[in-house]
Amino acid sequence: MTAQNTLVRPYGKAAIAEAAALIAQGFPVAIPTETVYGLAADATSGDAVARIYEAKGRPSFNPLIVHVADLAAAERIALFDDLARSLAQRFWPGPLTLVLPLREGAGIAPLVTAGLPTIALRVPAHPAMRDLLVATGKPLAAPSANASGRISATCAEHVLATLAGRIPMIVDAGSTQVGLESTIVAITNGMARLLRPGPLVEADIGISLGAGSDRIEAPGQMSSHYAPDKPLRLNVIESEPDEWLIGFGPVKGHASLSEKGDLIEAAARLFDALHEAEAQSLPRIAVAPIPEEGLGQAINDRLKRAAAPR
Repeated sequence: MTAQNTLVRPYGKAAIAEAAALIAQGFPVAIPTETVYGLAADATSGDAVARIYEAKGRPSFNPLIVHVADLAAAERIALFDDLARSLAQRFWPGPLTLVLPLREGAGIAPLVTAGLPTIALRVPAHPAMRDLLVATGKPLAAPSANASGRISATCAEHVLATLAGRIPMIVDAGSTQVGLESTIVAITNGMARLLRPGPLVEADIGISLGAGSDRIEAPGQMSSHYAPDKPLRLNVIESEPDEWLIGFGPVKGHASLSEKGDLIEAAARLFDALHEAEAQSLPRIAVAPIPEEGLGQAINDRLKRAAAPR
């Protein structure tokens, strides 16, 4: 299957081998993680990383998350203190990204960190990404597989919607399980700060998290991000005639993140619902109120960025 010269291959040994060969040639490949689809390329190659930026149209000051196979691989790239190592041992593989001091001589292309002295690292749980890490033997820079600032992709069709013709291949393993980008935590001098809410909330992590700063330290911190191509209005109970309403709980809407008010279901459905709304003929999108608790914090973070002026 192709779409404007972008191959879509079903996940399996042949697809992973093909994807690894493309990455060895310096090209980015879209592949699922447990959170969203990522656009993976060799994090040690400046040319390969530049192709990620080119495909996404991504601002050069926005750093990329690097995916590695295990904690040992991560420790070859970044400096871990006891707190960082403890979090990694508890939550990796999984949807936690740690922002840590970059180790001197780590071999990571400077474009990956956007000139920062820190690096964002994650050990993914999805078997497709893990297979690709083994097949390439490289750390893989892998931001979400969508044009910069657009809705993140939770299935191959979403990737094609904004990247068809821009990348050579998509490994299709169906819809992602979590559907929301990883929680990002920075560790500085033994203290943890939350840079981006995500699937793991403070109660899961079990430690007090300080607030991030106003400066860009990690992916997803731009004020306008994850955005559909239509105006978006939040906390809406009743939509206007020209709005497609995404409901939640008692607010029914044209479609619902979760009719039963389940935040886990809502997180997994969020980007799919935004894609669905963007495809409708109505010119504006509205979203019902989401409780600011647990996963609701991460969902509202994405929605506020999606609704921000561009």
